[in-house]
Amino acid sequence: MKRRTFFKTTTLTGSAVVLTGMAACTTQQPVETAKPDFATFDLNEITVDELQQKMASGEITAESICQKYLDRIALVDSVLKSVIEINPDALQIARQLDEERKTGKMRGPLHGIPVLIKDNIDTFDKTQTTAGSLALAGNIANVDAFIVKKLRDAGAVLLGKTNLSEWANFRSTNSSSGWSGRGGQVRNPYFLDRSPCGSSSGTGAAVSANLCAIGIGTETNGSIVCPSGINGIVGIKPTLGLWSRRGIIPIAHSQDTAGPMTRTVKDAAVLLGALAAFDPTDAETHIEHGEIFSDYTQFLNAEGLAGKRIGVMAKLSGFNTKVDDLFKQAVDVLKAKGAEIVDELNFENLRKADELSYQVLLYEFKADLNKYLQEHPGAPLKSMAEIIEFNKKNSDREMPWFAQEIFELAQTKGDLNTEEYLKALADSKRFTGKEGIDAVMEKHNLDALIAPTNGPAWTIDWVNCDNFNGGSSSPAAISGYPNITVPMGFVHGLPIGISFFGRAWSEPVLLSIAYAFEQATKHRKVPEFRESFLE
Repeated sequence: MKRRTFFKTTTLTGSAVVLTGMAACTTQQPVETAKPDFATFDLNEITVDELQQKMASGEITAESICQKYLDRIALVDSVLKSVIEINPDALQIARQLDEERKTGKMRGPLHGIPVLIKDNIDTFDKTQTTAGSLALAGNIANVDAFIVKKLRDAGAVLLGKTNLSEWANFRSTNSSSGWSGRGGQVRNPYFLDRSPCGSSSGTGAAVSANLCAIGIGTETNGSIVCPSGINGIVGIKPTLGLWSRRGIIPIAHSQDTAGPMTRTVKDAAVLLGALAAFDPTDAETHIEHGEIFSDYTQFLNAEGLAGKRIGVMAKLSGFNTKVDDLFKQAVDVLKAKGAEIVDELNFENLRKADELSYQVLLYEFKADLNKYLQEHPGAPLKSMAEIIEFNKKNSDREMPWFAQEIFELAQTKGDLNTEEYLKALADSKRFTGKEGIDAVMEKHNLDALIAPTNGPAWTIDWVNCDNFNGGSSSPAAISGYPNITVPMGFVHGLPIGISFFGRAWSEPVLLSIAYAFEQATKHRKVPEFRESFLE
């Protein structure tokens, strides 16, 4: 969903206090110290293809790649707070994959590729799965999430878990994106005093800061696309059901999905296909099963905009004039590359759908979280009610800045047979799906819809909390349809994304369009880790 320990270190302030050790009257003198160079890294911006080429040639090994990323995490993440836990077996896994490569066994394009995943995704290893909450500290899953098993089978190296907005930003109505009781505050690698958005804050910041090759986040509404846009990377929120949700700490089964977060569209397509598979045990998606591909890179086409009809969703922009200027430039690029633009389109019932969706999430959160906890023997608490009480008893650590209004409201809801829930679910899906995205696209014969993904990142503020200034995630999130965000440019050095979304199972056409836009613009830039605009 859309949503802390302020740092004071000698490496950031640029000065340290040194005692001369002479006489008692000797005064302390500030001494300038060199600021670490976080922006320089020999694997900066490296792609999955490039890593595979280097491993195939023998120039580098999976183990050495893994070690480089672990060293970089050790250097950078004390400031960024994007990684909540390192997998202690990562190097051993990498060595095993190197041995397999030597014997000619290649598992696919992710063989030996280091990945970080969000700390609400089960891993049957030595790392915990806690959703950032101290209430779930010690929760070791007894089986991999479906997508994690796919990831391991594909040969990826699980480096560790990423920090997040605690409980995926569904604990308080007034919180700070990227803050969790267990992990602290994730920071934006472009400006460290700025928000990374959420809830997949750690994955967004880590991928952008080159702490891993690729990453995985989860989204209920905006939690992949917003931190991707604000951290200057590519994010895909897939069609509900393209990736299994089994083994992921839930908010709501009617909207939740995991998805790729990467620095390029091609890497996102590689990861998307590697984990795409229909899971018959996770079939409740409210969307008819569509065609799923094991390779989405086949749809990437630098000329993929030629002849495409793209609709501009007018009311999903207009929240920031500088973002509007970037968006107009992006539309000009789409036209120049052969797309036909249909302007000033709108959804009639989006505001109502948002209100209904919130009710759906409250009902499903209670039911789905209780089910998850009861199915996990390692979970120290077994119900939402117990977590609410834990947070009250540990409020100094869990609620120093904001409370748990959403938890408490969800706890008052009935079961999933309640008439209010069933009507809200049906109407929210209808307003955003059949009468929303589908209706607009059919009426105007469109291939995709577009809008700005995000506004400029706001300053982190634990007292007033998030100052979210606009976005476009709701239609695709509530309907369960796909959404891809790609870097669109910068506002005063802060990344802004553009979202391409459309019908269910339209990932192939959206990837073609997104890739063509990316190749025509190349807006992605390495973050410079500036402390603030006052630096």
